[in-house]
Amino acid sequence: MIIFLIRAAICVGTAALGLLVVSWVLADFNLQVSGFFIAILVFAATHSLHSPFTFRIANRYAPVALGGIGLLSTLTAPLVANLFPEGLQISSATAWVLAPVIVWITTALGAWLLPVIFRKKRLATRAAQKSARLAHK
Repeated sequence: MIIFLIRAAICVGTAALGLLVVSWVLADFNLQVSGFFIAILVFAATHSLHSPFTFRIANRYAPVALGGIGLLSTLTAPLVANLFPEGLQISSATAWVLAPVIVWITTALGAWLLPVIFRKKRLATRAAQKSARLAHK
C-alpha cells in the first residue's frame, strides 16, 4: 500500500512539474492558477488510467511500440485536461505537439530518478538505525 501511495505521489508530482515546465517554456500553453490542481489531477489520472490500457493493446498487437506507451498516454492526457475550462489552454499546433513531449520527458525522468532518491534515503535511514543498535550493544 505504501509503495502504491509513493508511486501515486510521484505520478502527481511529476505531472505537476511537467505542466509547470511546459507553461514556462511554451507561450501558447497556458496553465490557469485557479485550475492548476484540477489540471494536474486530470492529467495524472488520465495518464495513469490510459497507460495500462495502451500497454495491453500494444503488447498484444504491436510489441515494437512498447517504448512509446508513455508518450502515447501523455499525448491523450492534455486532450482530456483541456476539456476542463479552468485547467489548461493550448492555443497552437506547435504547443499541442511539444507540450506532451516535454511533459513526457519530465515525467519519465522524475519516475526514473525519484524512486532512486527514495531508496537511497531509506537505505541511509536503515544503516543509521543499524549503527545505532550496534552502538547500544
